[in-house]
Amino acid sequence: MKGPQPAADGGRRTDLWPLIRAERAALAADLAGLTDEHWRTPSLCAGLTVREVLAHLTAGASLNSVRWMAGVIRCRFDFDKQVAVQLARQLGAGPAETLERFRRVVPSTTKPPLPAVAMLGETLVHGEDIRRPLGIRRDYPIDAVTRVAAYYQGSDLVVLAKGRIGGLRLAADDGPFTTGSGPVVSGPTVALVMAMTGRAAYCDELDGDGVELLRSRCGTA
Repeated sequence: MKGPQPAADGGRRTDLWPLIRAERAALAADLAGLTDEHWRTPSLCAGLTVREVLAHLTAGASLNSVRWMAGVIRCRFDFDKQVAVQLARQLGAGPAETLERFRRVVPSTTKPPLPAVAMLGETLVHGEDIRRPLGIRRDYPIDAVTRVAAYYQGSDLVVLAKGRIGGLRLAADDGPFTTGSGPVVSGPTVALVMAMTGRAAYCDELDGDGVELLRSRCGTA
């Protein structure tokens, strides 16, 4: 049985942009003063460095639906190639420019053809992809992570999440998020979000009879 949940799109769209801006600003602040070695650190996204993941976030905040579709057509509907091309465009000449480009899109409400809550999810999840390898901790607002969890539990649009948690009951121990039925997986909401989006390392922060099944379904992010 599902407990009380936020709306599938995380509430009214206008409520989400302040959360998105706050997460972007917090990430930019956390990355100020990184060394070149830090920027080269492998992220939790296989094959991408911390710097490349940040450029990917900048790209997502720079593409409206028209520009996104034009890029997809140029890449002959190869979505992975489209992501790689847009990422490369936002890297800049060096880490300082990569960070500055990201700072410029902190207030942006531009987005591809995705719901606004997906942009919040991208910012939160990729923020963790960057922070965790660098040993940076953020205490995320529970409202933000709960909205992201509620979105991912019902969607496979951006990443496989709904399918990954099928037959499991997820229950946050720090907020109101619950979903599904079956063997229990419990823990911090952010760890549930990261595990349901394929980050196996976060299963170490979870408890319950369903943890190992969820871990076995996690793969390369």
